[in-house]
Amino acid sequence: MKQYESYMKQSEALSAWLDTVGADAALAALADSVPDAAVFAVDRDQNVVLWSAGAEALLGYRADEVLGQHCLKANRCQQCMVGCGIAEHGAVDDVPIVLHRADGSVVRLRKTARALRDRDGAFAGGVEVLVPDRGAAEDAGAVPAGDGEVVTYHGMVSADPAMHRAFETCRNVAQTDASVLVRGDSGTGKELLARAIHAESPRRGGPFVAVNCAALTATLMESELFGHVRGAFTGAVSDRKGIFRQADGGTLFLDEVAELPLDLQAKLLRVLEERAATPVGGSASIPVDVRIVAATHQSLRRRVAAGRFREDLMFRLRVVPIFLPPLRKRRVDIPILLWRFIRERNAAGPRAVDSVAPDAMRALLDHGWPGNVRELRNVVDYAFAVGRGPEIRRDELPPELREPPHAGAAAAAALAEPAEAAAIRAALRATGGHVGKAAERLGISRPTLWRKRKKYGL
Repeated sequence: MKQYESYMKQSEALSAWLDTVGADAALAALADSVPDAAVFAVDRDQNVVLWSAGAEALLGYRADEVLGQHCLKANRCQQCMVGCGIAEHGAVDDVPIVLHRADGSVVRLRKTARALRDRDGAFAGGVEVLVPDRGAAEDAGAVPAGDGEVVTYHGMVSADPAMHRAFETCRNVAQTDASVLVRGDSGTGKELLARAIHAESPRRGGPFVAVNCAALTATLMESELFGHVRGAFTGAVSDRKGIFRQADGGTLFLDEVAELPLDLQAKLLRVLEERAATPVGGSASIPVDVRIVAATHQSLRRRVAAGRFREDLMFRLRVVPIFLPPLRKRRVDIPILLWRFIRERNAAGPRAVDSVAPDAMRALLDHGWPGNVRELRNVVDYAFAVGRGPEIRRDELPPELREPPHAGAAAAAALAEPAEAAAIRAALRATGGHVGKAAERLGISRPTLWRKRKKYGL
């Protein structure tokens, strides 16, 4: 009784004081009194209504960039894979998170949040506080601190160790002029990786020129690559520099290099060895200073064995090989990329998504992703186009993701296990280890969650 009377007395005094100074001014002053922390508030639709000076400094977004926007635009943390949970559970207490700043760099924080409810008990918004995790060093964003950590690198994002190794190799090789061969399926991000190498190299001030060798016709390919002089052939009404000279002083990205005809491979090898190109119809070679990054989805060694690619050119291009695994081999990245694309679509409006239905997430994890990251982006675009409301449902996914499991479903499920374990870890962290709430969040029963925790050693 005494405690209740004390609470009522404090509440009355606080209400009277807030009427005098204004609730908005009081909350803003309180938020700005902790400059080392990010303090922000959201309304019932999770749009930002308060953004402290500490939030600007810690997260890199100005208040005018985020006010009125969904909090997912600026609060880009790994736990966003399975949703925030404040509205459902009311509180988050000192949970460690890995968050991406506006510039893509990574910082480790601890998150505390409280939901606010109206008189009817409905969610009316919340207040969140993020403080630096003093027990963990900040990460510049390109070199991973350990397996399972989400790393952003020049537009690419991954928690997969193989991708982390690729990022590290890129950073190291960028400081040299060594030729790089990137191998990976269509849609895995080969051109993004090539652009990252260029951006981190001493050639960053020069041009980056990309050409798809498979898209060039055999008759025009030599002219496209090396240029031509006026009158070299019918239609050559003026001199043309060619792609090599366009890339002079910078980086040339040769995508699908395995598609080059054998006769053109010999000319390409000569250009790489002599560092000079002779235009079609010309007699004098012109010096070119170009760093080559090539890419292919095929094995060049197999092409060499089949007599369709020159071995000497392969060795010239493959000084540093980098392999990008397909999305089906790194399923832990599916939720991470999914939420990244959702945030991008949320920012574009008008729909704002803050959750994915459990059966929709299961379908996404079980899919084979033949189109890799590009296909996943297209799936998100499809869902935003055909659906409405704050949750992506299974019936909003493309038809191929709604079909019943095929004969290979067991194998797909086995490949999905690392992602499932990661989702369980994230749910347990977000709910402070509460098994019942974590199970509800994942859309499974408590006994199922116990079995899966035992299976994965969580």
